[in-house]
Amino acid sequence: MSALSGFYSKIDQRVRLFIRASPGAKANAVTGIWRGAGGEMRLSVRVTAPPDKGKANAAIVKLLAKSLGIPKSDLRVAAGETSRQKTVEISRSDDALITALEKLAGDLDDDHN
Repeated sequence: MSALSGFYSKIDQRVRLFIRASPGAKANAVTGIWRGAGGEMRLSVRVTAPPDKGKANAAIVKLLAKSLGIPKSDLRVAAGETSRQKTVEISRSDDALITALEKLAGDLDDDHN
């Protein structure tokens, strides 16, 4: 695991991905690694959808699925449905997914968050 892998955890056959969401953005994008005051790390995600009736959550799932190259059906918002800070659970933990997560983190410039 890399130094940036603090934004997810592998538990049994699942991965929990810790997200900081910004709904109502100008474009859909995974923008970096957000670090909280307590040192926690989250993947920063912006979506154009409003935080209304699950629209932003659905957009986040769609964006993450596309970014990681996995089906949307493998992801679900497990915690924080109405919060900026969310936990997205991925119903797999194979090496290809971990590699995709690490590559995504490595490709991000976290100086913007």
